[in-house]
Amino acid sequence: MERRLTTIVALDVVGYSRLMAADETGTLARLKANREELIEPKIAEYRGRVVKLMGDGTLLEFGSVVDAVNFASDVQHSMAEQIAEVPDDWRITLRIGINIGDIIVEGEDIYGDGVNVASRLEGLADPGGICVARSVYDQVKGKVNLVFEDAGAREVKNLPEPVQVFRVMLGMTGDEVLATAFERSIGLDFSVPDYPSIAVLPFTVMSTDPEQEFFADGISEDITTALSKVSRLLVVARNSTFVYKGHAVNVKQVSREQGVRYVLEGSVRKAGGRVRVTAQLIDASTGLHIWAERYDRELKDIFDVQDEITREIVVAMDVQLREGEQHRVWASGTQNLEAWECVRLATDAALGGSAETQPKARELLDRALELDPHYAIAWAMRGWLYFTEADVGGGIGDSDQFDKAQASAFRCGHRALKIDPDCAEAYGMLALTHLNAREYDKAMEMSEKAIALAPNNAEILGGVASAVMRKSGQPERGAQLVKKAMRLCPFYRPGLLRALANNYRMSGRLEEAVACYRESLKRETGYLAAYVNLASTLGELGWMDEARKAAREVLRQEPQFSITAYASGLSYRNPSDLKRITDGLRQAELPE
Repeated sequence: MERRLTTIVALDVVGYSRLMAADETGTLARLKANREELIEPKIAEYRGRVVKLMGDGTLLEFGSVVDAVNFASDVQHSMAEQIAEVPDDWRITLRIGINIGDIIVEGEDIYGDGVNVASRLEGLADPGGICVARSVYDQVKGKVNLVFEDAGAREVKNLPEPVQVFRVMLGMTGDEVLATAFERSIGLDFSVPDYPSIAVLPFTVMSTDPEQEFFADGISEDITTALSKVSRLLVVARNSTFVYKGHAVNVKQVSREQGVRYVLEGSVRKAGGRVRVTAQLIDASTGLHIWAERYDRELKDIFDVQDEITREIVVAMDVQLREGEQHRVWASGTQNLEAWECVRLATDAALGGSAETQPKARELLDRALELDPHYAIAWAMRGWLYFTEADVGGGIGDSDQFDKAQASAFRCGHRALKIDPDCAEAYGMLALTHLNAREYDKAMEMSEKAIALAPNNAEILGGVASAVMRKSGQPERGAQLVKKAMRLCPFYRPGLLRALANNYRMSGRLEEAVACYRESLKRETGYLAAYVNLASTLGELGWMDEARKAAREVLRQEPQFSITAYASGLSYRNPSDLKRITDGLRQAELPE
């Protein structure tokens, strides 16, 4: 007997018997057309398979739970659009249930409780809706841009235990992105703006060589980075677009999920000393290709290809560049392909965040600078590693080591700016380095320059500038920058929620800060810093039971936690801001 774990999707037509009684021939014809023209193509698109058809029902299997949920969402959105003008008596409306379960395989058929649960979930779904099991919700939360409502534990027929049910909230269609209730409460709007907006999808590799994946990803990232420097354009961040890597998607889905009008797709094939790059810009509102091109070039010309693609995108979207933007957008960082590859690899290693990856990142950047001493981004990245070295412990430990690391960070940042005065990454790194040195005015100056040079760079806005604003006495502006970063990255990480909460906290918007800390902990449980800040904010509010509960979680994770040690690593321009944090921790009854 063969068994396996899989994702099961059960789908059926609402009111099938009534439809058949009213118009048997017409109902069968419409059902057949829906299956052939809509459902079956989407099953293939999301790599599912039909297990069996059962009159008005269909049983499907998917290897990926994310694909299964995206399939269900896409089908229901498409069905809603399709039947909008159809009279009620003729409408074919679906219900869908999704479960992850262990199944018994017999030929092409599957059996077991995993199948039964999916069938029961489908029966619990509203017309036009989707219900999923807790196992599905746990796997896809944070990976799909959908809202889930906990519908509670439900008793279902022939199953001994209740099933925890989550309902997918499919309240918006067309070009609108579905924001969660929390996101709406903080004023986030993911709808398509009334000015040009674009998502650059990961370029597809037209080869089985795994090394070319890295090369193709680098091209996608470089085009995104170049476009992020255009002020009159909304460019979705890499973190959001790369969720589609390796998945079949359609441009309407991307438009809906990212809140953009235009989508750039492309492919790369590298062979020997030559490279072929194709790119096409699609208007998601119409589905029409408004620009497409194929480039067959020598590999050494790849940076010129990237510049040409970026230029054609800007022209096709009729974006007017401001003074100075043309140079910033198309100024190439290097013409040395090996140096470029070293920086890309070093960036991946540095973003890993662990101490073990830092030496490798340093080695790669040193090699890049050996190959091209005039590579501004490489100098900025090298400075970033020095800043990280200085920032660990905030200068509490070895003061000589801290001073040396700080000095090296400054040296690298200014070297980058000497080569390229418009290097936003160098200004961002210098902003944090000045902040480390408690030079708040200089940190603000560097931060503002970074924002001006890369107004669509989510990492600079949410990770650099917002921290500088918060600690330098402008937390309201910091909160605005974080929310802009979240809009640029609809699939944002919980770190942006913590950054928003921190800025709200310093603005005196304590209840909003608590909501953000709690939301971040829903998405990333067990994060110590979030519990520390939550305990402090609750303490300041005087919500003592909840403050003590958060404090207990802090001590569970860090039994040696002390307010004095924690505060010694913090710096704020206004000493009263630091005092508020420590007073809140004392109110939460954390130890001195």
